[in-house]
Amino acid sequence: MSAGLDPRQIRHAFSRAAASYEAHAVLQAEVGRRLREQLDERDFSPQRVLDVGCGPGIGASALRERWPQAQIIALDLALPMLQLAARRDEAASPSCVAGDAQALPLAAASVDLVHANLCLQWCDDPGLALAEFRRVLRPEGVLLFSTFGPDTLHELRSAFAAVDRAPHVSRFIDMHDIGDGLLASGFRDPVMEREDFVLTYGDLRSLMCELRAIGATNADAQRARTLMGKAHLARVSAAYEDFRRDGVLPATWEVIYAHALAPAIGQPLRTLEGDVASFSIANLRGSRVRR
Repeated sequence: MSAGLDPRQIRHAFSRAAASYEAHAVLQAEVGRRLREQLDERDFSPQRVLDVGCGPGIGASALRERWPQAQIIALDLALPMLQLAARRDEAASPSCVAGDAQALPLAAASVDLVHANLCLQWCDDPGLALAEFRRVLRPEGVLLFSTFGPDTLHELRSAFAAVDRAPHVSRFIDMHDIGDGLLASGFRDPVMEREDFVLTYGDLRSLMCELRAIGATNADAQRARTLMGKAHLARVSAAYEDFRRDGVLPATWEVIYAHALAPAIGQPLRTLEGDVASFSIANLRGSRVRR
């Protein structure tokens, strides 16, 4: 499930966008709200919650309001985002941790809920991130996340493709591949839903400025490293005009919502080295050895 992304570019883009992110991330906030609505159907009180890719702390704050007695750990790759998250909930003494979703700096089986709103698509290896979510979750813990699917920004991708062959829009993972990744990581009872959002803009420049303001810039490892000239961008803008309807340009975002459960004690943990099974010491002591 490798996405071929440049993690340094991702960290740089979101660090640069920290100050402008919340004012422009209307879609991201709405997706997070809809994602957390799935928690209304569950009757449980987690002691420790991990918000992966917390950004400026919108989701972490909402989770703290839902479970004021729980420890909420806000984790992000970009330090400026974490600083905003810490300031948002200073009175609650938030636990802010700098870290990568693909190498979580937490102990195994230490978290009751992993919440990740629109984070997985920025992982170079989403399968590795899912394995990390599985590792840190306690037995029968809950994984809840959203991500973008391959139809996201297809209009922008098509407009660039009409002008050159270089990748300008990050690639996103298909819903079926995500489901396969959940099962391969050992999760059980995965449930996924898909929803499309279409935002509209007056021109291409407005869309590009908003993407930059939320840090959603091109992070493809094979992207061109030189600045785009005005003439080149004008050709892309002209190609995008083919999508104009009712006086506006559409930008589609395919959103995938998913939740799953970590397996119970005794189920194997799947790693790169193979399956690792865990058993209760009490059960081992109570078992009989037969010759």
